[in-house]
Amino acid sequence: IFHLKVPESSLVGSAIGRIRAVDPDSGRNAEIEYTIVPGDGGNLFDIGTDENTQEGVIKLKKPLDFETKKAYTFKVEASNVHLDHRFHSAGPFKDTATVKINVFDVDEPPVFSKPFYTMEVYEDTPVGTVIGAVTAQDLDVGSSAVRYFIDWKSDLDSYFTINGMEGTIATNELLDRESTAQYNFSVIASKTSNPLLTSKVNVIINILDVNEFPPEIAVPYESYVCENARPGQVYQFFFNLRSILSYREKPAQNKEVKSQQVIQIVGAADKDLSPAGQRFSFRLSPEVSSKPNFTVHDFRNNTAGIIARRSGYSRRQQELYFLPVVIEDSSYPIQSSTNTITIQVCRCDSDGTLLSCNAEAIFLPVGLSTGALIAILLCIVILLVIVVLYVALRRQKKKDTLMTSKEDVRDNVIHYDDEGGGEEDTQAFDIGALRNPKAIEDNKIRRDIKPDTLCLPRSRPPAEDNTNIRDFINQRLRENDGDPSAPPYDSLATYAYEGNGSVAESLSSIDSLGTEADQDYDYLSDWGPRFKVLAEMFGEEESYNPDKVT
Repeated sequence: IFHLKVPESSLVGSAIGRIRAVDPDSGRNAEIEYTIVPGDGGNLFDIGTDENTQEGVIKLKKPLDFETKKAYTFKVEASNVHLDHRFHSAGPFKDTATVKINVFDVDEPPVFSKPFYTMEVYEDTPVGTVIGAVTAQDLDVGSSAVRYFIDWKSDLDSYFTINGMEGTIATNELLDRESTAQYNFSVIASKTSNPLLTSKVNVIINILDVNEFPPEIAVPYESYVCENARPGQVYQFFFNLRSILSYREKPAQNKEVKSQQVIQIVGAADKDLSPAGQRFSFRLSPEVSSKPNFTVHDFRNNTAGIIARRSGYSRRQQELYFLPVVIEDSSYPIQSSTNTITIQVCRCDSDGTLLSCNAEAIFLPVGLSTGALIAILLCIVILLVIVVLYVALRRQKKKDTLMTSKEDVRDNVIHYDDEGGGEEDTQAFDIGALRNPKAIEDNKIRRDIKPDTLCLPRSRPPAEDNTNIRDFINQRLRENDGDPSAPPYDSLATYAYEGNGSVAESLSSIDSLGTEADQDYDYLSDWGPRFKVLAEMFGEEESYNPDKVT
């Protein structure tokens, strides 16, 4: 007899104990096979052979419950796997043993009475109203009390509360079915003796609808009636964003409607969850029912028709009619609302086809046709286009004149018409643009400002007595051109350049290192009498006669 103690919390498929049968043989003759004899434990336990130790391993097939059954007894049979036929007469090669399993109690979490709970409550139920309860109990020996609480992760807005001791669920906020039709949250139960042992169950709460909203017109209607309305005529009408529909009254529908103008068919909608068989009724508001221009006919299928009561309407007298319609539902409590339908008077042809609903058409002068009005409008548009083009051309011409004046070279004199501070005033304007770029490339030292470091004056060779005056001046000119410390930091060199666009190029001799003999000034004679004298002064010496100069 083998005695085993197993906790009720053992997992299905786990090994709960071992038994062993002894065989004096060795090798494959000692291999043993274990089987459970059908009986008490056949459905809950299973047994197999450990190939290494030849032991029988008992495993759990179904969960155990101490509160249901505390002990199990069954028999196990051990037999040789391989039998030698020579020894069959020696007797059966098997043996049996009894196994007794005692289940001992384990502290388990509470158990709910249902796998999930479903409850219902009407919307707008007062806060604190109990709508249902959950139940859980401790099935262990010496059962403990159970406490309940809502899993806050599943009810973040705290719409419901629960009694911790009784498990009753109540509303904590006003509920609105149109906002949320169903709530789903979890309730947790724990043992007071061991709060760590908990169990969870889902709770579903359906919100029932209450008739709190009155019915209203389903879509915005824009209805029209012809000025020349008359009984028996087929009308065209607009509804829902001016989509054109036509309505022809069928003779079998209603004899009362047959001889009247149906202007519009309207329907109703309710924000509440309408029950099956919900009916809407339509009627004219009492304040206009005494002398109405229009009336309402209920077709008793949740639609109604707007019907003209007279033939002939005038836009000059009244262009718009406002018809109040009362719509009522059949739920409890009954809700109703008054909706205003706007009916516009329009111009139609003799067949009832809509031509125009524009208000300005009423005030057109008599005798002025539509073609004449269009011609007048076209003339006005053409005149406006001509005026716009004329103004645009004037502005373009003015703009071109300004651009031409800015590009004129002579206007540069106007831009520099201030006297400044003299030749030594180099801060009043930027004179760098007027310098000769060739001189700048040849000599990188600025000559329009005083240099930071003054070089020591160089020793100059004494002039000989018979030195040519021209050679002397050229020598001194070359020395000063190459001396950055020589005053007046030569602003004259800045103004000695007329620019690359000048035909005469530079007329200054200050920055010239060549002799006058190398120059050809004959072309100055073509510039007029004044430049002819200048050409003679700087030309060949033999061609210049000072007595002729005046």
